[in-house]
Amino acid sequence: MIYCVEDDSSIRELTVYALNASNLPALGLECAQELWQQLAKEQPELILLDIMLPDEDGISILKKLRAAPATADIPVIMATAKGTEFDKVIGLDLGADDYLAKPFGMMEMVSRVKAVLRRVNHVPVATVLTHKGISLNESSHQVFVDGKKIELTIKEYQLLRLFLKNPGVAFTRENLLSSVWESEFQGETRTVDVHIASLRLKLGSAGEAIKTVRGVGYRLEDAQ
Repeated sequence: MIYCVEDDSSIRELTVYALNASNLPALGLECAQELWQQLAKEQPELILLDIMLPDEDGISILKKLRAAPATADIPVIMATAKGTEFDKVIGLDLGADDYLAKPFGMMEMVSRVKAVLRRVNHVPVATVLTHKGISLNESSHQVFVDGKKIELTIKEYQLLRLFLKNPGVAFTRENLLSSVWESEFQGETRTVDVHIASLRLKLGSAGEAIKTVRGVGYRLEDAQ
């Protein structure tokens, strides 16, 4: 079941119809209160969440979903009429799996929903990635540097995992946006620089292994 949380009845009904017509059972919910009530009854496969709701904004809802163990892993696609880079960065950085900017086509929406469901339904074999003093456990989503646990944001974690899986590979900023944010990001690539700077800082001296490739982007130096 997919929950479509949207206060605009016409958009909500059309979205639910398009999903059902694509063999994706969906339920329309008008506000945050209805979402919380429904979550207490049944966990959905995915939540299509509007940012602008009458009783609670989507960003606040997303934070609560990601903070609660019972809902932390539910895929969320954010939908909003806002088109600024800030809204995208905040939503995606808090753990949204994708982003839809209104007005969006029903075919695009269904395609994005299917893509997210394909990703989350693929269960990878848990591995521990290491590089010098850095250790990343893909099963527990924990990162350690020289045995000390490091707290990373979701996007910092995903950036580090990408580097650890591809040591020595130089990624452009566009590559990183596409790989980590997993959707076409219409914004300044400066957001990558901000996240890399924060990641380096949190990793301490181990962060020096993430090298700037002039005129290209970033790479993790090969472990010697």
